[in-house]
Amino acid sequence: MNPNFTREQALELLKKYNKEPFHLLHALTVEAVMRWYAQALGYAQETDFWGLCGLLHDIDFEQFPQEHCQKAPQLLAEINAGPELVHAVCSHGYGLVSNVRPEHEMEKVLFAVDELTGLIGAAARMRPSKSVSDMEVASLKKKFKDKKFAAGCSRDVITQGAALLGWPLETLFEKTIAAMRSCEQSVQQEAEKL
Repeated sequence: MNPNFTREQALELLKKYNKEPFHLLHALTVEAVMRWYAQALGYAQETDFWGLCGLLHDIDFEQFPQEHCQKAPQLLAEINAGPELVHAVCSHGYGLVSNVRPEHEMEKVLFAVDELTGLIGAAARMRPSKSVSDMEVASLKKKFKDKKFAAGCSRDVITQGAALLGWPLETLFEKTIAAMRSCEQSVQQEAEKL
């Protein structure tokens, strides 16, 4: 599944349709988390592909929120994205804005971590350290149970994502915290340059 475009082309496309710093930071975070998961789950040879799916997953969200995951194929065609990448991007909105089901393990991870990275990021900003570096699963569980905290992050989607992967919620939390910990500084540095 080698993409026929470069990360630089993907980033330029992302910036063409996304101007909000928050959206760009989210895209970079999900990219790095997906790269971590590719390595952790035994898909090292697909690391770049997993990362690109993460980077581009919300390509249409900022400018076309009413057509999220519907407009994506048209935008991704600008860089000749292959059908596997288009399917992955569209499947992350399964059951909400898309009827494309996550099939591959990578798509299930993307579905699960999209909302969860947002929740973890919000929880990290509330910590004295402002970082995920010292976050524990127990504190994330408390934030997860508090429906008023980061209310925009769907607990149902996160729970469905864990179920799709066949993992307990705690495993998904643990792995995603570790993934975000591994990339927090580099993502922040890149986001500041955009």
